[in-house]
Amino acid sequence: MAKRKPDEPPKGAPAWQSTFADLMNLLLCFFVMLFSMSTVDAQKFELIAASFNQTFSIFTAGATAIGDGILISNGVSQLNELDSYMYSTGKGKEGENKPDGLEDATETVEKEGLKESEELAERIEEALEEKNLGKEIDIEFTSQYVQLTLNGAILFDSGKVDIKEEALPLMNQLGIILQRFATGTIEIEGHTDNVPMSGSKYSNNDELSSGRALSVFYYLEQNTTLDMSRVKHSGRGEYVPIADNSTEEGRSRNRRVEIKIYNSLSSYE
Repeated sequence: MAKRKPDEPPKGAPAWQSTFADLMNLLLCFFVMLFSMSTVDAQKFELIAASFNQTFSIFTAGATAIGDGILISNGVSQLNELDSYMYSTGKGKEGENKPDGLEDATETVEKEGLKESEELAERIEEALEEKNLGKEIDIEFTSQYVQLTLNGAILFDSGKVDIKEEALPLMNQLGIILQRFATGTIEIEGHTDNVPMSGSKYSNNDELSSGRALSVFYYLEQNTTLDMSRVKHSGRGEYVPIADNSTEEGRSRNRRVEIKIYNSLSSYE
């Protein structure tokens, strides 16, 4: 008796479906990998959220931790971080209107920075007057820093970078003031007039201004207890004049050293 041929099992999925399923799995893995690598965008999202949160609670002191320990600073620096995010996403192009809340926050932070700088400038001015140095050092301030300006002729001989002997008492008092009042970043800038260098070992004004800023830096390093990791120095040459270089008086004013003391709300690091 012939045996009955067993029924064929039901056919599986068509071959193309298996290939398609494998492709979908690979695409899923690919997008999961992309998502896992996109943490920078996630941090930016948290950054802007935290910035708005701090903005409308009027900037408490100190830094705020978000996400995995990311610190969002306060004041002007926080607002600058928010602006950077807006520009990085293409939402802060020049000419575009900012939201009213952001404009109000900018104005608030600007006022807070100016207030802090003004108070710091007043304390420094009082200290200078006590030492009869009010006429030797000019004081200005912005929302970011207080600026002390020393005329180059007081500190240096023409074409030289070594601090003059008679200027050392002034530098000593300046160091004491910086130790007392500077709690953030300090920036030393050397400036010159636009007269070309001649008869000096420095070939141009850039080198001269850099050397003078460095001399002030070295003096502070050797004679104060300042944290020099917070002190920066640079030579700006003839490119940032504050007076007309066509007159001797103007050129004299342009030969100067500026020391910027950044306040606690500054974004400068």
